[in-house]
Amino acid sequence: MLSQLSIRDIVLIERLDLGFDAGLSVLTGETGAGKSILLDSLSLALGGRGDGSLVRHGEDKGQVTAVFDVPLDHAARLLLRENGIDDEGDLIFRRMQNADGRTKAYVNDQPVSVQLMREAGRFLVEIHGQHDDRALVDMDAHRALLDAFGGFGGDREQVTRLHGLWREAEKAFRKHREKVEAAAREADYIRDSVAELEALAPTDGEEEELAEKRARMMKSERIAGDINEASEFLNGNASPVPLIASMVRRLERKSHEAPGLLEETVELLDAALHHLSDAQMAVEAALRRTEYDPKELERVEERLFALRAAARKYSVPVTELPALAARMVADLGDLDAGEEKLKRLEAQVTETRAAYRAAAVALSDKRRNAASALAEAVMAELPALKLERARFMVEITSDEKDGGPDGIDTVEFHVQTNPGTRGGPIMKVASGGELSRFLLALKVALADRGSAPTLVFDEIDTGVGGAVADAIGQRLKRLSATVQVLSVTHAPQVAARAATHLLISKGPTAPQSERIATRVARMDEEARREEIARMLAGASITEEARAAAARLLAAEG
Repeated sequence: MLSQLSIRDIVLIERLDLGFDAGLSVLTGETGAGKSILLDSLSLALGGRGDGSLVRHGEDKGQVTAVFDVPLDHAARLLLRENGIDDEGDLIFRRMQNADGRTKAYVNDQPVSVQLMREAGRFLVEIHGQHDDRALVDMDAHRALLDAFGGFGGDREQVTRLHGLWREAEKAFRKHREKVEAAAREADYIRDSVAELEALAPTDGEEEELAEKRARMMKSERIAGDINEASEFLNGNASPVPLIASMVRRLERKSHEAPGLLEETVELLDAALHHLSDAQMAVEAALRRTEYDPKELERVEERLFALRAAARKYSVPVTELPALAARMVADLGDLDAGEEKLKRLEAQVTETRAAYRAAAVALSDKRRNAASALAEAVMAELPALKLERARFMVEITSDEKDGGPDGIDTVEFHVQTNPGTRGGPIMKVASGGELSRFLLALKVALADRGSAPTLVFDEIDTGVGGAVADAIGQRLKRLSATVQVLSVTHAPQVAARAATHLLISKGPTAPQSERIATRVARMDEEARREEIARMLAGASITEEARAAAARLLAAEG
């Protein structure tokens, strides 16, 4: 229930803090005192449309805070939890309205979207007036009210669950069928590609390994070239070794002819031959250590070229070729086994659709039985509300081919206001006053089912009096036994039945001030008697009016 409403700088309200109790609370006062401002403020706190004109003149911003006390398993709490909002303790809805039109929304001091605030607010408060009967505007709401009356919440949840399974099965079937059809169109290409990639047999990390090996071998190739040049110089046709060896032999023969002249030269040339021989062996050893194989380098380069050509062909990096090959093999597998899987998925669609249809038809049958009972319950309330010649009907249209998460039924409330007139949808046929009374009858028939914990009725007694006003008061009182009811009223018969009576007035914010502010006062018994007397007599309160007010209060007490 709504436990507190705090308003700051909204239209005529400067500062207002209201506490609300369970049961029936009425708000009365002179026309223009600000009753509608209270309801506009409450609507703003519940996610209603913001407007810069709501801010009190001369202020930059206004604020409304509504505090609710609801059970831990209430739907509003569950919705907030699903959206990551802490719901411990009371639920505190706060809306800030800036004069420039911008608004900010908070729930339990956490910023939220206005949409989330509005969705949660719908679970907490219903505001009904002659021209804003949301429960009667939307046909989805008609179906929900019928289900609430019949207690079909569990059946509807089952239908919703089965509908979801059916749609998921259809989605899986369509997705696989599209995949199989696409694979079939590209079957030859995929098979050729699989054969090519299997022959290529790319492996993870292969390109990097080959690139490193190629770089290493090319480096070795450059070094080997220099070593080969040295080897060619030492061992080739231009090698100085044979020439030096021949020279050594000639000089050795001549040394006998001139002793002491050539011995040192021969020794040095002989040593040079030994060093050159060592150099030849060292060069050959260096060549062996380079491990350079031109054929191996060629093979590595050809492999790299093949991998990179395949990557270009299939528009993927070389690193993804193994995964591409695996996907194509899987696609072929889907193509080969696709028809069998498709049949299984199609059977699943048929099975889940049949289960949904069976549950939806069963729920539809229950709704049709409940529709008659709901119509009778509403009709029983109409005579006292001066609608004794009217008829209330629950029209159900079913379409098994086009079911939704709520079943196969479209539910619409129809009325006939007078015999001989054409019946039709309640929003089109009923006048504003009639609409409010039909709604009240419907709410009484539903009792504590299908209702928010707080119901607000805005002047639904307008244009009626006497017995009809008394009947409205009786029904509001009866409703307040199961939900909290707030009623803005001009009917003394309604006001007399309230557990809490709030008087709305307006006046200067201070003596001699030109600024006007709306005030709300909780009245005691004496003040209530005086206010009800005013409602009975008008501007001039007579003793007869006071006596009549006392009788009304005593009768309802």
